[in-house]
Amino acid sequence: MGKTCQLHIRRLGGSVVLIGIVLSLVVHPWGIGLSLFAALNMIQSSFTEVCPAKQLLPACESVEAAAEVGQAG
Repeated sequence: MGKTCQLHIRRLGGSVVLIGIVLSLVVHPWGIGLSLFAALNMIQSSFTEVCPAKQLLPACESVEAAAEVGQAG
């Protein structure tokens, strides 16, 4: 995984955690569940190296495609 992809994933994770905290303060206390979900996903991906966010981000797709082309050749 490229450096750009890692930065995008970290920004996405941090943003989701902050949104969950703001939701829990402004809207409803159960908004903290969003932060909990993001934290558990980050912990899970550190052990399994499987990151669902990587499939959603266009910058990561281009890095993965370039890596596959490099391995095939």
